[in-house]
Amino acid sequence: YFQNDITCLLLFFLRVTKQYLPHIARLCLISTFLEDGIRMWFQWSDQKEYIETTWGCGFFLATLFVLINLLGQLGGCILILSRNFVQYACFGLFGIIALQTVAYSILWDPKFLMRNLALGGGLLLLLAESRSEGRSMFAGVPTMRESSPKQYMQLGGRVLLVLMFMTLLHFDTSFLSPCLHI
Repeated sequence: YFQNDITCLLLFFLRVTKQYLPHIARLCLISTFLEDGIRMWFQWSDQKEYIETTWGCGFFLATLFVLINLLGQLGGCILILSRNFVQYACFGLFGIIALQTVAYSILWDPKFLMRNLALGGGLLLLLAESRSEGRSMFAGVPTMRESSPKQYMQLGGRVLLVLMFMTLLHFDTSFLSPCLHI
């Protein structure tokens, strides 16, 4: 009896929250872009000054860089959350990732590079969700036909998301390390 009660409660919970869970999932996948865009809004001059001094590119290019980042990130997030032009928004956010990787010299920092790849994985999942496929006989049930591009995008997105958690692992190759950690 107890298991039936838990099953009924779980089904009721899923039925009630079914319409909200996709929105929450999208928000989680783009939360980094949203936070970064808001931070750029509040730290406008600091961001502009950093780019200007690091790259020596002058006031105009530094302002343009920060403006592109700000509008690209916040605009992309709004489009994804509203489910309008999701594919274009995802490609725009891919561009922001590439732009920031070069501008902030993230390419040579493995930890930040893996986090950027994980962000790309989240965008791949959003792209896969936005793609439409032909209807199957039973909605939501996978079929045994050939693999679709959507399935490959989901696999790639999931694999890349794992990289976010790989940055939390710390390996110590020293033989004396067990003795030194107290």
